[in-house]
Amino acid sequence: MTGFLRLPRLSWRFVPVLQRNYLVWRKLAIPSMLGNLADPMLYMLGLGYGLGRLLPDVDGMPYLTFLAAGTVAYSTMNAATFEVLYSSFSRMHVQRTWDALLNAPLTLDDILLGELAWAVSKSLLSGLAILAVIWGLGLYGQFWMTLWIIPVVAMVGFCFGGMGLVMNAVSPSYDFFLYYFTLAITPMVLLCGVFYPVSQLPPLLQGVSAWLPLTHAIDLARPLVVGVAPDDIALHVFGLLAYGSVSYVIALALTRRRLLR
Repeated sequence: MTGFLRLPRLSWRFVPVLQRNYLVWRKLAIPSMLGNLADPMLYMLGLGYGLGRLLPDVDGMPYLTFLAAGTVAYSTMNAATFEVLYSSFSRMHVQRTWDALLNAPLTLDDILLGELAWAVSKSLLSGLAILAVIWGLGLYGQFWMTLWIIPVVAMVGFCFGGMGLVMNAVSPSYDFFLYYFTLAITPMVLLCGVFYPVSQLPPLLQGVSAWLPLTHAIDLARPLVVGVAPDDIALHVFGLLAYGSVSYVIALALTRRRLLR
């Protein structure tokens, strides 16, 4: 395939892009971590303890445990999404960092793969922080089972990082991202079982929810928190990887058309 529609050419040259982003982030690591973690932590502790004391067990577990498991996926999704939207857009459009990188022996394929890998790294940091709270509060069934949440977090970061890069490729300004949050991210938070079981939704919305990537993430994470193996593991893993891979290919084509035409 030729032009902006050709398939990605992957190489290890994405690693310097990942290292560059890490070195810049390290200068503002503490405020960055606080910004990424404050929202999910407040939801988990505020709703979990406040609302949770008024509710019976949900799906056979205390509401705080139920919410904590959903928050792992929610926090990971947010971390990846914010990174590939606001930070990547700044590097691409405002700071023109990508233009400078393209003057090095790098291709746009390497740059986008580096951005995606960095989003996965930020997601791991956010997910591990929530997981540490789960461990600290004793909200888990078997410790060794919760360790499997770590690769789940990486897959969620890959999935939503790829999806966010698509929006980054077509956005004319920061304001455009509000449409993505309003029309995609917020509906997924409400439909995919972060705050309440999907079974409480009407059948039509349950069917919609089953196709959403956040549902795959939560259906993997929640059983692992309570110490049981998830159902349909292969389906959920495939769903997350498929969303991320297809989105990366689309994002690369759209970004190539935007920058290299």
